[in-house]
Amino acid sequence: MAEIEINGGRVVYEFVGPDDGEVVVLTPGGRFSKDHGGVPELAEALAAGGRRVLLWDRPNCGASDVQLFGISESHMRAETLGALVRELGVGPVVAAGGSGGARDTILFTMLFPELVTRLAVWSIVGGTFSTMSLAGVYVLNELRAVRTSGIEGVLRLPGWAELVEANPRNRDRLLAIGAEEFERVMTRWLEAYVPKPNEAIPGVPDWQFADIAVPTLIIRGGEKDFDHPKRTSFEVHALIKESVLVDPPWPEDAWERAVEASFAGKGSIFDPWRLAAPLLLDFFDGREVGPEALALGRARG
Repeated sequence: MAEIEINGGRVVYEFVGPDDGEVVVLTPGGRFSKDHGGVPELAEALAAGGRRVLLWDRPNCGASDVQLFGISESHMRAETLGALVRELGVGPVVAAGGSGGARDTILFTMLFPELVTRLAVWSIVGGTFSTMSLAGVYVLNELRAVRTSGIEGVLRLPGWAELVEANPRNRDRLLAIGAEEFERVMTRWLEAYVPKPNEAIPGVPDWQFADIAVPTLIIRGGEKDFDHPKRTSFEVHALIKESVLVDPPWPEDAWERAVEASFAGKGSIFDPWRLAAPLLLDFFDGREVGPEALALGRARG
């Protein structure tokens, strides 16, 4: 594990796999770290297929520094990733991510097209329920806390307290940001989670998808996955000219079952992701993806 300063904050990262392998940037969702269950397992599976996987703690995730800038939190992370890839001198890369990491990765591809050779995304958030749900997860509690209790109130929120525990520098960074600036940024970031008819995914206008010109793999959402709707996968597929849409290599209810296991302390919400390794490796190699790859992913589960 190493760290590097990007845009005034330190970003923690590591490589998994052979030094001479094609670099794949793997980005998880939520405000979860690169070490969250399911992510390292997928990285190891891709590394076993000859890839050099770059795992990174995005700003406001894991052991990296807290940062607050950009149009939205995903825009901030995309800009950070672009600078990280350039500073490390590993581009162009294959960009892969799921859930919130899918949104971060899509934006990275839009903003830094010269740094991406292929794009693979799954569990894409979209639609009214999941978009508004994210507002509650990422912004609304923060705004309530800072407006009633200042930045000290934010520090007491479980998510931000965990960031301070993982990286003690974050307490001083949040205090330096202060209540006024924190509220200003959160108010701006909230706009991304207001559902809009011309945005298939939160905070990204549909017209911007025309900027994605690389081969793209989209693993569709589960049949009743309200957090990552099946419909959104089809919408993103329709917006990206060079995209292929495939069925998931995990059961239709994999997300729901993983959430249940996580709440019960028996697993991680990202545990099913490792089943995508054979499918992803086929796509990275330029091979046609289809039923055989999907069947292989399920068999290895």
